[in-house]
Amino acid sequence: MKQPSTRTYAEFTARAPLAHRARAIARDLAIRALAVGRRIGGRGWVRFVFYHHVFADERAGFARQLRFLSGQGEFLSLDDALAIVRRERSADGRNFCVGFDDGLKSCATGALPVLAEMRVPAVFYVVSDLIGHSFAADDAIARDAFGFQGRDTALEFMTWEDCRALAAAGMTVGSHSRSHANLALLDRAQALAEMTDSKQAIERALGRECRHFCAPYGQPVRHFDPVRDPSLAREAGYASFASSARGAMTAGSDPFLIKRDHLLANWGEHQLRYFLSRG
Repeated sequence: MKQPSTRTYAEFTARAPLAHRARAIARDLAIRALAVGRRIGGRGWVRFVFYHHVFADERAGFARQLRFLSGQGEFLSLDDALAIVRRERSADGRNFCVGFDDGLKSCATGALPVLAEMRVPAVFYVVSDLIGHSFAADDAIARDAFGFQGRDTALEFMTWEDCRALAAAGMTVGSHSRSHANLALLDRAQALAEMTDSKQAIERALGRECRHFCAPYGQPVRHFDPVRDPSLAREAGYASFASSARGAMTAGSDPFLIKRDHLLANWGEHQLRYFLSRG
């Protein structure tokens, strides 16, 4: 019997070991202490923040985070944020660019309505071969590639119709590769194929250019070659290459090595202040 789709973060983490839950609590307490007195300061930067999911029990937290960030700076589309990086737009203020990796269904059902209501632009990086697919709780792909720890529910990905709805709402749809492969484990031809094949699939389905690429997993060296792979993305016709290395971007930073800060939608303000106040 087909498993129902995962609707909540509680379902997503249903089989998380007790040790994992204990570490999360300890980490939160440590960050709460470290965040005391911290603020998101300075000017002239862009912080690229990204999520993997916004389930039903995360939606209110996501909206709360967007309200907090809106009080700290301005939300920009990916193209406008990159215009600052390329010195094509003034970088006097504080700027945030919101993104989503993997293409999980919850990003369309949970995040998009909040983004639309608050008029916040965002980029959604999708894995082209996984569009329209759903994986059971015991599936190795769901567990190993996406950290799924569900018990009785399936991990569902967006459909092409969902992607077209994102584009129609003014969102950017980028590539997160064809199969969510670790690019560092691929040879040059294989890595290039992950980029070009996904780009072509997205463009065929949406009828518009796919200009931006985000490396799966995203840590330089461990998950992609920081010299070879951004160059391959440029060769494939992309205008940017995003990683998951944390940090701020400023005018003159490299658009083919975008730093981004990973967030969970139910994190408190102290966690945002801690991570987004770091260089």
